[in-house]
Amino acid sequence: MASRQINTGVAGNDLLANYATQPGVHDEMIGVDGAVKPAWRDLMDHLGGLTTEGLAHRFARGDQYLREAGVFYRQYDDTVSSEREWPLSHIPVVLGESEWAEIGAGLVQRADLLEYVVRDFYGANDLVRSGQIPAALLGQNPAWLRPMMGVQPKSEPFLNFLSFEIGRGPDGKWWVISDLVETPSTTGFAIENRVALSRVFPNFFSNSNVHRIAGFFQAIQQRLFDLKGKGAGQIAMLSPGPMNQHYAEHTYLARYLGLLLVEGEDLIVSNGQAMVRTVSGPKPLSLLWNRVPAAMIDPLELDAGSLIGTPGLLDALRRRTLRTLNAEGAGLLETRALMAFLPKIARQHLGQPLIMPNIATWWCGHAAERDHVIKHCEQMMVGSAFSTVPLMADPSMFVFDADKQGSFPDHVIKLLQTSGRELVGQETVTLSTTPVYENNQLVARPMCLRVFLVRTASGWQMMPGGYARVSGGNDPKALAMQRGGQVADVWIVSDTPVPQTSLLTPKADAPARAFSEAALPSRAADNLFWVGRNVERAEFNVRLFRAYFARVSDGVRHDAPILRYIRKHLMYGVAQDVATMAGRFETPLYQALQAATKIGDRFSPDGMKALKDIVSDVDRLRAEKVEPDEILSEISLLLRKITGFSGLVHENMYRSHGWRFLSLGTSLERAAGMTRVLRELGHKDAPDGALNLALELGDSIVSHRARFSVVADIASVFHMLALDTYNPRSIRFHVARANEQIKELPGQTGGAVLGDVARRILLLDTQLATITTDGLTPKLFDKIERELWALSDALTEAYLV
Repeated sequence: MASRQINTGVAGNDLLANYATQPGVHDEMIGVDGAVKPAWRDLMDHLGGLTTEGLAHRFARGDQYLREAGVFYRQYDDTVSSEREWPLSHIPVVLGESEWAEIGAGLVQRADLLEYVVRDFYGANDLVRSGQIPAALLGQNPAWLRPMMGVQPKSEPFLNFLSFEIGRGPDGKWWVISDLVETPSTTGFAIENRVALSRVFPNFFSNSNVHRIAGFFQAIQQRLFDLKGKGAGQIAMLSPGPMNQHYAEHTYLARYLGLLLVEGEDLIVSNGQAMVRTVSGPKPLSLLWNRVPAAMIDPLELDAGSLIGTPGLLDALRRRTLRTLNAEGAGLLETRALMAFLPKIARQHLGQPLIMPNIATWWCGHAAERDHVIKHCEQMMVGSAFSTVPLMADPSMFVFDADKQGSFPDHVIKLLQTSGRELVGQETVTLSTTPVYENNQLVARPMCLRVFLVRTASGWQMMPGGYARVSGGNDPKALAMQRGGQVADVWIVSDTPVPQTSLLTPKADAPARAFSEAALPSRAADNLFWVGRNVERAEFNVRLFRAYFARVSDGVRHDAPILRYIRKHLMYGVAQDVATMAGRFETPLYQALQAATKIGDRFSPDGMKALKDIVSDVDRLRAEKVEPDEILSEISLLLRKITGFSGLVHENMYRSHGWRFLSLGTSLERAAGMTRVLRELGHKDAPDGALNLALELGDSIVSHRARFSVVADIASVFHMLALDTYNPRSIRFHVARANEQIKELPGQTGGAVLGDVARRILLLDTQLATITTDGLTPKLFDKIERELWALSDALTEAYLV
């Protein structure tokens, strides 16, 4: 069948002139008559009025937003994982409102059917007893969690949030490819795709009749609060952590919906009550939106090797002190083999066929179905019956299809005959295509949609839009980003104006979302503390590096007394080559980035981007050979970026306990660094120029001249850098600031006895307030440094472990 001749009917003739639909494949933009579908016409008319350069500029604007917002995906190989740019297709998938309503009717029916099935699996088990479901699909299924039998009360639903992957066949009808129940993902990425495209088409989008999706998230938010009830416990999202491919989405959703983002180590269970470990002590947890695989949430009762769960969570669920958005164990519904039985269950339970059928599936545990799969192998893929990954999206070794001769290899047939209960056959699906902009033209690529539903007080509500996965080529199996696939926004177009919704302007009856300031997990506080320490440590070492090479640039030899002294006493004997010295600020910057990555929900996207840029600059400095006369300018630029980052984070961050721990990390590190500087450069054996170097490292040369004189002596330098309460580089300034921050921490003041941390910082602050410059000896500087690190250990013991 030849590709259809396109009758554009819109102004975008240049873009559509070379657009070729694929023979025998339904296209989302071009109808069977060769004309652009009505829902697409306004968009194509708009695109047709733009030049190639204009399109490139607009698409780059959307990509820039995604980079600045920290949206990426994680690419895995055999040894490492790395962050890659978000592969957004800048052309949305466009559907009409009436067609979307038909899709919604089919998926709402399916959601109700899945609720019936999962309730039976963990309750009466009538489906197995009556033979509608083979017992092996339950008893042998690793997704069936026996400890959850009978846990969910009859009055409460198992399912509150679902997504479905659907595809359109050559006949134009939609099919369900997979049911996503356990940890439905990419909802947050759907928002980011939409925001990015609103930057690509700002004027067009704002005046279009495209349904907005913020109202759907208001519904999610309301559902969370309905499930939580009136208790004082927290609502939290449980994430596997930064190495998970969906962690960026977890952090975005937590910020967007006002949820507490936690990991397994943040939680404890005491006497059947799940608690969040915070800097204010354990706080009760009422509702958990779980994004960890159910089998790994409780190493005590499920997977003993799990490092991302919390012992005792199932006990809290059984006691009903904790609830989850979807009941744990509901992921059983994603089992491939169930698709073979759902159509019959629908007819028996609902009294009607499925409005939207799923991919034709045959469980190979029965002889007739097994023979059918073997006989029609040219139309089949075969894989694990218990896997939850759709066969068409699974490139693993456990997926088999026919060879070039149109038959299964002998080993596959033998496997079907001996282990048929563990295998299914699924009909190969030909997916519809959607336009993608490649090499300055539109090309047709296979795609499928991910659609989201949330339960509300009045029934299921579907997001008026979604998330499309688009193949990186013509292979419908290459939808995954790991295989070069792209993602696209989904626009639902109305014939009439649509309401404008936003979480920034909540409904009058929207729930209050204020959480206690004390709800800061200890792990998050620890990472904030170490972001502050490592960035400050890097800044100090950059200043030291710049001071060293400024002298080299002025003709001072590496073996000169002042430079030998710097390397021995402040650089700990480091070799005199540039790369080795640069490693002293490279390492803490990497460590700061790692710590910041673990608290993405509490770190501003601007701050994260700034820190990543700094690390990239350091990578570039290490990769490129910098000429000696360029070292100073390069390192000065890096220093300005580090200080700019510090100002951005400290000045823009809300003054919560999180900010206090970040500030404490900075203050303790800066005070300790200055203590070392004064102990070594104020020593009687220090070479000429040591005091001026101390002022340079303390960025206090101008202030010193204004207060004292051009000539520095030991008393003036010690006063400026150790005891001056107005100098943000002095020891006293940061000890006093730490004292003020610690007063605000839970449990340190307000009682009859000061807490250990408050007592330590008060003693140190008092000592610095009452001493004179002639009392600042090397021995005292040693003592101050020990006290600072003892204070750090006391903070860790009190709040961070």
